[in-house]
Amino acid sequence: MIKARVTVTLKNGVLDPQGKAIEGALTALDFNGVSQVRQGKVFDLALEMTNKAEAEEQIKAMCEKLL
Repeated sequence: MIKARVTVTLKNGVLDPQGKAIEGALTALDFNGVSQVRQGKVFDLALEMTNKAEAEEQIKAMCEKLL
């Protein structure tokens, strides 16, 4: 079994209002120097295979088609 973690964020250049809200909140809490905050989602996957290269190919295909 191979386990993988996939992080999905908005594409660069797309407005991320949640990221901006988090950035503003961090600044308000005196965490200065924080910028370019992006919000995303994390998916943990378990694949019923043992070949790492094949698993990587399958994960890339999943991401392109769905995530």
